[in-house]
Amino acid sequence: MAALKVLSVASEAVPLIKTGGLADVVGALPAALAGQGVEMTTLLPGFPAVLDAIRKPRKVPGIENLLGEPARILSARLDDGRRLLVLDAPNYFARAGGPYGDTNGADWHDNWRRFAALGLAAQEVSAKFDLVHAHDWQAAMAPVYMRYRGSQAASVLTIHNIAFQGFFGGEVFARLALPDAAWSLDGVEFHGGVGMLKGGMVCADAITTVSPTYAREIHTGRFGMGLDGVVRARSHLVHGILNGIDRAEWNPAVDPHLAAPFDAKHLARRKANKRAVEAAFGLEEGEGPLFVVISRLTWQKGIDVLLEVIDHLVGLGGRLALLGAGDLALEAGLVEAAQRHPQRVGLKFGYDEPLAHLMQGGGDAILIPSRFEPCGLTQLYGLAYGCVPIVTRTGGLADTVIDANPAALAARTATGVVLNEANYDELSLAITRAIRLYEDKAGWARIQKTGMAADFGWDASAAQYAALYRQLVRA
Repeated sequence: MAALKVLSVASEAVPLIKTGGLADVVGALPAALAGQGVEMTTLLPGFPAVLDAIRKPRKVPGIENLLGEPARILSARLDDGRRLLVLDAPNYFARAGGPYGDTNGADWHDNWRRFAALGLAAQEVSAKFDLVHAHDWQAAMAPVYMRYRGSQAASVLTIHNIAFQGFFGGEVFARLALPDAAWSLDGVEFHGGVGMLKGGMVCADAITTVSPTYAREIHTGRFGMGLDGVVRARSHLVHGILNGIDRAEWNPAVDPHLAAPFDAKHLARRKANKRAVEAAFGLEEGEGPLFVVISRLTWQKGIDVLLEVIDHLVGLGGRLALLGAGDLALEAGLVEAAQRHPQRVGLKFGYDEPLAHLMQGGGDAILIPSRFEPCGLTQLYGLAYGCVPIVTRTGGLADTVIDANPAALAARTATGVVLNEANYDELSLAITRAIRLYEDKAGWARIQKTGMAADFGWDASAAQYAALYRQLVRA
């Protein structure tokens, strides 16, 4: 069987540029799908970090200008053999700050044009591929341009988080190089503006989400964020495919970021990592439970609820180490909590990949009280590292963590603690349950080992993606 040629289009991918889990998934897909007979090339914006990382790029003929700005596409390979296309358009991407906003955190005023250009670039090169796989709103214009400007390739749009939609004023439509027909319910028009994610959803040949439960949830008004009607209209084309994790990158037996590597047979070695986490966060040493949080600090992630239960957590003998950044009011509340509980609550604002690994290897439990969570990767890392997840029953969290209820404990299938809603009563009860479970050392070790034995690598999900690709290409 001939290899299927797929172009993956996204705004970020490890190891080149990352702001969240999207980058982990996009970075992992090429290797995961290679074993399924899929030859994947990744198209990324030419951010400075991306251009600095590629060696000996060659110019792809044909593109000189995109939406009024000079542009070219460069072809390159990473040292591990991954194929890249990079949209080198300095007026769009050669800026100080982050991929989506300036150094103050404000969105770039022309994000509509920057990421429309990315979608247009995908359409321009799509003739070289059997299928184009676009990720989230930043790449969602690829299926739109493919429909209205022409392409023989099939298209898939993956929604990693439907809350982020790329919605812009209707005045930008005239500058998108689209025909008038695209200003319609079957195109990009959405409540009088341009909806990039909505446009991709109605134009793609298939839609995927990053977990089966999230695929069901976004059919509803509660989770669909105003796009549930579009989801229901295209329900027959919606597929939930669970994200995986890179088990080579996240393997506690060989992780260089740990103070002491370990495996399920040598859980006692985790104590050295626990001591290292305590030292890193200025926490007092202790044998009581160490809870960790590695998260964006936002309402979606339930950090406001976490703030409410910190006193309860500390009062029961727990300690908390938190790594993340986000809402300034939430950060301020966390600082107040740390001041109330010196050496019991430790904070680091920002993101630190090596420290995140250490926290998974040394924390006893990881708190993820999200109000919604399309998939989530931190709970998967927690399972792999014996850091027991405490999660809300939503999205991918519901699909990957088995609650330590009496039946699951008796059957030895429990892998974590699950709460029904992100509120004070539920989270405080979950923390209380976790601490009681932790006091039974043998029982806690069984929960850890069961989680560590779970297979959340990419093999099963890659097979589902490959099957969907082939179905669309045959069609």
